[in-house]
Amino acid sequence: MNVAVETEREIVDPVPALERAWGRPKGFWHWLKDTDHKAIGRRYIFTSFVFFGLGGLLAVIMRLQMSHPDATIVGPDRYNQIFTTHGTTMMFLFAVPVMQGFGVYLVPLMVGTRNLAFPRLNAYGFWVYLIGAVFLWVGLLTDSGPDAGWFSYLPLAGPDYGVGKRMDIWAQMVTFTELSALSVAINIIVTIFKHRAPGMALHRMPMFCWAQLITNFMVIFAMPSVMLSSSMLASDRLIATHYFNQAEGSDPLLWQHLFWYFAHPEVYIIFLPALGFVSSMIPPFARTKLVGYSVMVLTMSSTAFIGFGVWVHHMFATGLPQIGQSFFTAASLLISIPTGIQIFLWISTMWRGRLRLATPMCFVLAFVTTFVIGGLTGVMLAAVPLDLQVHDTYFVVAHLHYVVIGGMVFPVFAAIYYWAPMVSGKPLSERMGTWACALMFLGMNLTFLPMHLSGLLGMPRRVWTYPAGLGWEPWNLLSTAGAFVLAAGVALVLLDLLLHLRPSGKVDVNPWNAGTLEWLPLDNYASRSIPLVTSRDPLWDRPTLRE
Repeated sequence: MNVAVETEREIVDPVPALERAWGRPKGFWHWLKDTDHKAIGRRYIFTSFVFFGLGGLLAVIMRLQMSHPDATIVGPDRYNQIFTTHGTTMMFLFAVPVMQGFGVYLVPLMVGTRNLAFPRLNAYGFWVYLIGAVFLWVGLLTDSGPDAGWFSYLPLAGPDYGVGKRMDIWAQMVTFTELSALSVAINIIVTIFKHRAPGMALHRMPMFCWAQLITNFMVIFAMPSVMLSSSMLASDRLIATHYFNQAEGSDPLLWQHLFWYFAHPEVYIIFLPALGFVSSMIPPFARTKLVGYSVMVLTMSSTAFIGFGVWVHHMFATGLPQIGQSFFTAASLLISIPTGIQIFLWISTMWRGRLRLATPMCFVLAFVTTFVIGGLTGVMLAAVPLDLQVHDTYFVVAHLHYVVIGGMVFPVFAAIYYWAPMVSGKPLSERMGTWACALMFLGMNLTFLPMHLSGLLGMPRRVWTYPAGLGWEPWNLLSTAGAFVLAAGVALVLLDLLLHLRPSGKVDVNPWNAGTLEWLPLDNYASRSIPLVTSRDPLWDRPTLRE
């Protein structure tokens, strides 16, 4: 009887059928049509890092221009195009897409399913994003790049002052990239709610999945605002509507409200996935479970909710009523409380366990340090009297970069070092990773800490040069030197990735001894068995689950 059953099992082998169903055909045309979430996730991450590098090159050019007074490395018009494209690239083409790329790659693996809910929509979102990104950079390379800042304030970006098709390119790019973000958001939300493995209840999901779920709900509520406002801007410029024309009874401040209602939640759209990274990485390196799982979920949800009520703190200098200023000051101070709780939960987890300082953990510690500094200056900017003094100065530039680099870039690099063994079967270099982290941490502080001082000395942002004798020279020179140190750290990571791609011996696919499902063995056609989940850390609680 057993022999007959065994023979029947050998005859009805499911593997060839699974290979046909889930395999990835070869050839360029099939590559274009690929809908595997891992392939699309890698494309998002790789493409966003290409634009991260390009945006970084623009930042180096700007720092060279600002390194000494009366510099003439680039002219004022070209400088305006460079700083606008730099900000637009980092916020629209890197920060959001890279976080969503990690979500596309990791969420199906973490919840125990084989693909996202809508695979073709996933592929469509990537190509739409790529088209919009290329559109922006073709404009810059053909001297038609946008030049009114990544925020495109009216009336500067309007038909009366905007030059040629520059801001039309910006408005079209926004529509493409935000459409891509919305498609990813719908996909991830439906996948989490409808495609979880048996036993994967919401209270057992990895923290990164919670971060992605909350973030993508924010995307659905925030992105339509900037898509609407960019379409209104394009209509004003191309078909003579008057959505922002004060002479026709409208108000340019309407643009700021619509834009910042998107752009300040965007800070948390790129920050919450970073919290998911950190909350997923600390337990394996502390060798203990996360302290305060439910509290962490509630604080991330609170951050998302309050994040929609702080956008006007970007507009304190526009003459708002004092009662409105008071409300948004209170909200801007309140949003620091959930983040503070999260930091104490991480510290408690590390304190309870036995911390292992590998490269991903070094980036996590760099994140905590820099983000705390950025959060402190954010609390300062929530005070209206101080905000009026430092508004549109380099103090705000410094604050923004401390929050973005500390709150997003460091966790992203930690994630690269953490999940690289899962992708290729071998870890990146610990020595090169440690040096890269040290250089990036030193370079980031050397670049942006002096900007606080130059801003307090009155140096305005968005100026292409400045005269000597104002006391800004040493701080600008120091910031330029720091930019090169930061660039060297990023270059070292890229070198590590290139060396890592060389053929070498296979190592354990779970070198950190992580407990979540993405570390289960994967065949090339993603046909592993759907697991039965009984806890939050299934690989810890059921060591035989891999077999």
